Amino acid sequence: MATVMKVMFVDDHDMVRLGLSTYLSLEQDIEVIAEASNGREALDLLDELETGNLPFPDLILMDLMMPVMDGITSTREAMLRYPDLKIIILTSFLEDDKVMEGIQAGAVSYVLKSVSSEELVYAIKGAFRGMPVMNTEVSQALSRGIRQKSAAKDDDGLTVREREVLMLIAEGKSNKDIAEELFISIKTVKTHVSNLLMKLEVEDRTQLAIYVHRKGWVD
Repeated sequence: MATVMKVMFVDDHDMVRLGLSTYLSLEQDIEVIAEASNGREALDLLDELETGNLPFPDLILMDLMMPVMDGITSTREAMLRYPDLKIIILTSFLEDDKVMEGIQAGAVSYVLKSVSSEELVYAIKGAFRGMPVMNTEVSQALSRGIRQKSAAKDDDGLTVREREVLMLIAEGKSNKDIAEELFISIKTVKTHVSNLLMKLEVEDRTQLAIYVHRKGWVD
């Protein structure tokens, strides 16, 4: 007999919770057992279920922006209390820092609400097994967030965009690759490279990459 995954929703929109519940109830190996409208309510409900020896969720679909307590804060707190719990951030927001903060808080996956129902089920089943599931957009946002945080550790007089370009140079990316990843023109990339060479007082891209490694921003 297949294992049934017990799922909880945390979202401040009633229609979102209703839609998720309606769809996932059609899946034979997924059972919706609880829902909450904000992070604080979710934490209180988890405590009640645990102390009352009631069915406890295996996985939570957690919204990001909510009143009372947001999804990142409640994810972090829930993982401290219940480290075996699996959490998927399910949101409309794709900001680099939000993606990184969500994963750092302990979420297994970060999924956009624009995904298809089949993709959401795939993410749930993957998270249940501890397997992160992210589409290309989310993965790129996570990478950018990590690079920005790493580069921001040092005050070297560079702008945020210059640091992004510098980190990508250290990864061996060409000007064309950098332009495509950062959604800017190749001409703009060349301008950033020239500014980096001047500010860091080095002569070529190889020395820029060496600079990044010496700073310890990448392995």
